[in-house]
Amino acid sequence: MPELDKEGYLVNPSDWTEDLARDMAHRENIDLTAEHWTVIRFMRAYQEQHQISPDARFAIWELTKAHGAGRNRLFELFPYGYVQQACKIAGMRRPRIWSTG
Repeated sequence: MPELDKEGYLVNPSDWTEDLARDMAHRENIDLTAEHWTVIRFMRAYQEQHQISPDARFAIWELTKAHGAGRNRLFELFPYGYVQQACKIAGMRRPRIWSTG
């Protein structure tokens, strides 16, 4: 298991793998679906391109584009929140300041 901070976020996001995401999702009681993977892969690509974690509204737009889902769907997929669960599972560091979209 890669090093995690005291809240369970990866210390080094480059340690992330899809297997690690599955393990972290399991710890959060989430069974990853195609919609989850759309969000997670989008977040990883955005982080790679912009060197910053994407705001929830960008993940919502991607989820809507790919699956026709709306804003509430993101929070159904990650019921304890975008930062608390999606960012953790996607291997992001915990953001200091965050807008939930």
